[in-house]
Amino acid sequence: MVDGKVAIVTGAGRGIGRSVAMQLAAEGAKVVINDIGVALDGSGEDTGLAARVAKEIMAAGGVAIASTLSISEPKNAEGIVEAAVEAFGRVDIVVNNAGIIRDSIFHKMSWSDWSDVIQVHLHGSFALSRAAAARFREQNTGSFVHMTSTSGLIGQVGQANYMAAKMAIVGMSRGIALDMRRYNVRSNCVAPFAWSRMTSSIPNETEAEKARVAKFQQMDPDKVAPLVVFLGSDEAKDMSGQIFCVRNNEVMLFSQPRPVRTVHTADGWTPSSLGQMMNAAFKGSLVPLEVSGDVFLWDPV
Repeated sequence: MVDGKVAIVTGAGRGIGRSVAMQLAAEGAKVVINDIGVALDGSGEDTGLAARVAKEIMAAGGVAIASTLSISEPKNAEGIVEAAVEAFGRVDIVVNNAGIIRDSIFHKMSWSDWSDVIQVHLHGSFALSRAAAARFREQNTGSFVHMTSTSGLIGQVGQANYMAAKMAIVGMSRGIALDMRRYNVRSNCVAPFAWSRMTSSIPNETEAEKARVAKFQQMDPDKVAPLVVFLGSDEAKDMSGQIFCVRNNEVMLFSQPRPVRTVHTADGWTPSSLGQMMNAAFKGSLVPLEVSGDVFLWDPV
C-alpha cells in the first residue's frame, strides 16, 4: 500500500514502533528507524537498537536506515528528516511514536517528571513534524500519524504528565490537519492498545488491576501497525484530523469535543442563578471521572 514511499518512525527500536516500521517496509516503504534505545523512563542508551531493526528489515528484503538522533533535542529533527532525504530523496510519512513514562500521583510529581515527558512526547512530535512539514508542502503531499493514548482521551491515575502530553498531541494534530490541508497533507492520531514497555507500568496489585493487565497482554503491537500503514497510504486521502483507536482486532473512531448542553438567559447570570441552572441542566451530561478501564469493559476481540 505504501510502495515507493519514505517513512520516518520514531521509537522504532521496540514495541509498537518496531511493528509499524516492519510493516511499512513489508508494504514497500523505505523506512528511517529512529531510536536511541533509552529505558522506559528515558534513562540510559542503546544506540545499536535502531541498527538491529534496520538489519532485520533488510534481511527480509526491505529497505531501511538507522537514526540515533534524540528527538528530545529539537535541533535533531532537521537531521532526521535530512537523513531520509539524503538516503531516499524524499519523505512521505512521519510516525511520531517515541515516548517515555514517569508515572507519579500528581501531588508528588516533580518538575522534571512533568517537563521530560512533555519534552519527548509533545515537543519531540512538534519538532519532527515541523521539520517534515516544509518537505510535505514542497511535494504537495504527506501524512503524519501521531500516537496518542486513551490515558489522555479518557483518563488514568498517576499520569497527569503523560495525559497532558497525549491530549496536546491531539490538538497539534488537528492544527496540522487544518493548516496543511491546502497542500494535501494529512494528520491523524492513533490511540493504541498493546502490551509494550509503555503499558508495562500499569499497576498490577489488586485483582481488578491484574485482570486489566492480563487483557493488555493479549494485545500484540503487530495489531496496531495495519492502521498506521493505511493512514500513511493514499487510500486514506479523505481522512485527516481524526482520532482512531486500535484494540486487538477492533478499530475505533473517537469522538471529539463538541457542545452537548447549553443554558442561556437574556438578562445574563449571577453566580447564584448560574449555579442553580447549571446543577439542574448539566448534571445528567457531566462526564464522569473514569479511567480507560472503566470505559473498555468488554474483552479484546
